Amino acid sequence: MKGQRILVVDDEKGIQEIVSQALKRRGYDTLNAADGDTALDMAFTAKPDLIILDLMLPRMDGWEVCRRLKSNKETASIPIIMLTARREETDVVEGLELGADDYIKKPFSLVELTARVGAILRRVQIADESQQRVEEGDLILDFESQTAILRQSLLDLSPTEFRILELLARRFGRTVSRDEMLGRIWNLYGGDTRTVDVHISRLRKKIEDGREPALTIQTLRSRGYRLTWEKQS
Repeated sequence: MKGQRILVVDDEKGIQEIVSQALKRRGYDTLNAADGDTALDMAFTAKPDLIILDLMLPRMDGWEVCRRLKSNKETASIPIIMLTARREETDVVEGLELGADDYIKKPFSLVELTARVGAILRRVQIADESQQRVEEGDLILDFESQTAILRQSLLDLSPTEFRILELLARRFGRTVSRDEMLGRIWNLYGGDTRTVDVHISRLRKKIEDGREPALTIQTLRSRGYRLTWEKQS
């Protein structure tokens, strides 16, 4: 879906650029990393919607990056497609056992890679939308009753505000673009996103309770919004 962010990890700059350009042409935002340490830092900081991860990396190999991401609650749900130039089946099996969602062998077709990216992201979206309840720390959203509870207090939200919070909460810690929000909440495509900004401003005031960690809707310039917990001090 347009605006989703993908982290491309490969120590070959040429592959980084080719893959990134192919993804951008399909409406995705991209980040690049050339080694395992940088990839790990970027995954925790940016919370991408998907990671394309080469196995043979300097400083930390792809298996270890995958293991650390999948063993941490903050990043465990981020899907990973592994890239490998090696032909041993054990490499593929090890990656899948660590929690990778798919793999593709080099050299690869960009058409195939982007198709797999799209398929995985669609599966993630369907899985997210099938949930009837989201609990993120002290935030609880029940979609059947349309109620939102923050630190045991019921939030007084309009139907539109609840739908915005629902969309952000289903992808907690990940970015939702203004265009996507406009399409999914108002069924408008390519319209004026100031409508989104106004409703976000109102929603922010309703979730502010002066306690820490604060439930915060972060604005990511030119990218959209992200719901997260944030310490003010």
